[in-house]
Amino acid sequence: MSDVLTLSAETRDRAGKGASRALRNSGRVPAVIYGDKQEPTPIHVEERALMKLLHTGFFMNSLVMVEIGGKTIRTLPKDVQFHPVTDRPLHVDFLRVSANAKVTVAVPVRFINEDKAPGIKRGGVLNVVRHELELACDAARIPDEVIIDLTGRDVGDSIHISHVILPEGATPTIDDRDFTIATVVAPSALKSSEGDNEEEAPGAGDVPAAKQSDGE
Repeated sequence: MSDVLTLSAETRDRAGKGASRALRNSGRVPAVIYGDKQEPTPIHVEERALMKLLHTGFFMNSLVMVEIGGKTIRTLPKDVQFHPVTDRPLHVDFLRVSANAKVTVAVPVRFINEDKAPGIKRGGVLNVVRHELELACDAARIPDEVIIDLTGRDVGDSIHISHVILPEGATPTIDDRDFTIATVVAPSALKSSEGDNEEEAPGAGDVPAAKQSDGE
């Protein structure tokens, strides 16, 4: 399961672009906590602390316990806006969730046992269609990743969601089709070698004789 992260915050008394700009200039990032049938709570967090969590690589699919004035709120990050040039965080949206809430998260996929896949050992390439799976799961049991075993996979094989063992309690949000996650395809060099049995160039004896002159 994903780690539970913690982040200290303070409430925001003022809204608007000017107030937000002042917060960013002082090393803070404006944010908001919403959901769970409660009024939105405008907050701001320390930029350095936020960046530390962002660099974990699993911030967006982890529970974040936001601490405000001695009170802790269970949240799930839903969106982070970044500056288009500097990549500094500009604003964060946190979804307030209860302990038993069902949440939707994007969980990364990790493939294992490539060395046991005949198709890959023969030069095939793993073509990943979905690097993440959108899953519905309990807020307290968000998986870190979904592991897919490539043992026995050959060139031409497709891996569908029905082939995957999902973490307990997690279900795909797409439930109307057996969608593809990855395929094992032949590399272009192999494809061309199989289909490139080109006809040999005609030999000297095969060149049609030149037409004789009708005379001078």
